[in-house]
Amino acid sequence: MRIGFLGAGRISEVVAPAVIQANRVECEAVAARDLSRAKAFAEKWGFKKAYGSYEEMMKDPDVDVVYIATPHSFHYEQMMMALEHGKGVFCEKAFCANSIQAKAVRDYAREKGLFAAEAIWTRYMPSRKIIKELIDSGIIGTPRVLTGNLCYSIAHKERMIKPELAGGALLDLGVYGLNFAFMCFGNEIERIESSAFMHPTGVDGMESITIFFKNQKMAVITAGMYSRSDRKGIIHGDKGYLVVENINNPSSVSVFDTSDKLIQTIQFPDKVNGYEYEFEEAAAAFDAGKTQTDFMPLDETVFVMEICDRVRKRWGQVC
Repeated sequence: MRIGFLGAGRISEVVAPAVIQANRVECEAVAARDLSRAKAFAEKWGFKKAYGSYEEMMKDPDVDVVYIATPHSFHYEQMMMALEHGKGVFCEKAFCANSIQAKAVRDYAREKGLFAAEAIWTRYMPSRKIIKELIDSGIIGTPRVLTGNLCYSIAHKERMIKPELAGGALLDLGVYGLNFAFMCFGNEIERIESSAFMHPTGVDGMESITIFFKNQKMAVITAGMYSRSDRKGIIHGDKGYLVVENINNPSSVSVFDTSDKLIQTIQFPDKVNGYEYEFEEAAAAFDAGKTQTDFMPLDETVFVMEICDRVRKRWGQVC
């Protein structure tokens, strides 16, 4: 999969070390609004070409898939532009600013028969399979309650607080908690209750979301941009519980019995920095002629965006 990076900012810098070592991925090009910045990025990470405009890279016949690493508010426009030029898209979370945009991208990609997927790394990591296997093994009995939190002190960042950049804690942080809950408990929802503390700019500063599932399970997700939380995910059953360290980038899972005795701890593998898994899965799907990934199908992406819209409307936000 010959990939072109759209954006040479912080996220691209974080992702690049994994991408250049990922199997079946070829770093073809990078585009930025500033050509010198694109050239510096290409030279640093070994990308073949650098472009000073996104549109110019879209015309490159050697780019198969465009990786989009810009603020949420630009994702829809940039994915549609790539698809119009016959390029596949692999877009950072949150996939779009709302579910209407996400559906439009999904439908247009399907219409054109092009690859499209959300690059939310926790969906592709080996930790997902390990956690699911532990739950299914019955080691904690019947799981009933899940809690997950993800808070960072990042309210000073422009992308977090500006409505025009689709800011807010939910799209940047809360989506990890939602995805963690859905990966563990599925998508059959009975009802959702939520509340949020709004930032002065009008975006959500921190929130609590409680999801009641039809199979009599419950997930409580908290997210915020004012403080640093322990980032733990805990799955409670009648025979014990699992503690996942850092739902944003799981490092281990520990199993405890009902007397809080540690039964076992599993450390999760990490070849480079964790981002390699999503790119290798995307490349494998692309090479196999698929138009989406198995670990994060487009319908699942749309579903998560619909949940985000649902709770934000409850808070009085315009999605």
